[in-house]
Amino acid sequence: MVSNSRAADEELFDAYSRAVTGAVDAVGPAVVKIDIDRGGGSGVLFTPDGLILTNAHVVAGHDHPRVTLTDGRSTDGDLIGRDAHSDLAVVRISAGGAPLPWATFGDSRAIRVGQVAIAIGNPFGFHHSVTSGVISALGRSLRAQSGRLMDDIVQTDAALNPGNSGGPLVTTRGEVIGINTATILPAQGLCFAIASNTAHFVAAKLIRDGRIRRSFVGVAGQNVPIPRAIARENQLAVSSGVFVASVEPSSPAAVAGMRDGDVIFALSGAAVSGVDDLHRLLTEERIGVPSTVSILRGGARRDVTVVPSESLG
Repeated sequence: MVSNSRAADEELFDAYSRAVTGAVDAVGPAVVKIDIDRGGGSGVLFTPDGLILTNAHVVAGHDHPRVTLTDGRSTDGDLIGRDAHSDLAVVRISAGGAPLPWATFGDSRAIRVGQVAIAIGNPFGFHHSVTSGVISALGRSLRAQSGRLMDDIVQTDAALNPGNSGGPLVTTRGEVIGINTATILPAQGLCFAIASNTAHFVAAKLIRDGRIRRSFVGVAGQNVPIPRAIARENQLAVSSGVFVASVEPSSPAAVAGMRDGDVIFALSGAAVSGVDDLHRLLTEERIGVPSTVSILRGGARRDVTVVPSESLG
């Protein structure tokens, strides 16, 4: 006779297995394999008419990646839009007149550390592989290959390998809560996904514009500490800022009178303690809008009015 303890363990294991298999049954058919001449990755269909979300680095330099569905059908896709700074891209394939399997986004704000997370993708080309683990942490930051910092990153120990990039991270309810993007090697269990709320927002912009619009002021800068005495004298709320190494000719910063050697510490009242803060604040909404840039020049505080233009990078 099976002991009560063993029976309870088996019931719990079966419940976990049912949860994972149910999620894979729901989302698995929407996961695709993406091939380019130097390798490939994964993606997930998120509309019935053939829109696929994947990583920007998976399709870098390729406007027509080869897409293979779980049923073996293969076709060339069309790149709709790509954003290296958020490492996301949207690809379209033809539905051939029939609706395709597609996955739904969950609310990444609602997920909790410790809940089960399931990754589906094509590691090292092994088609439709599944791994599971938990949400290890929320709100991480990770630097994209473009050099820009990505925020609101989900950390998981669901195993990822090269080829998983662009595939979905899924809850046991079968909702996509992240797009798998990176792992830290040779560490084990340190894997990261772009939160679904970010992915959904970026996807909508890429479908509409083909790119993410950001504002631009035209300075090259680096992080620099602000001496304590100068911070006190000017009543600054930050202990570091952005040292302006150069100002691009005819740029919004140049027109505003900014100079090499200025130190930026705020933009429209929001603290700027480093280059990442400045990038984060230069959003689409600031394009063409006069903005106050607070700087230190010769140790003294002053404000200049800059009208950011649209970044073409």
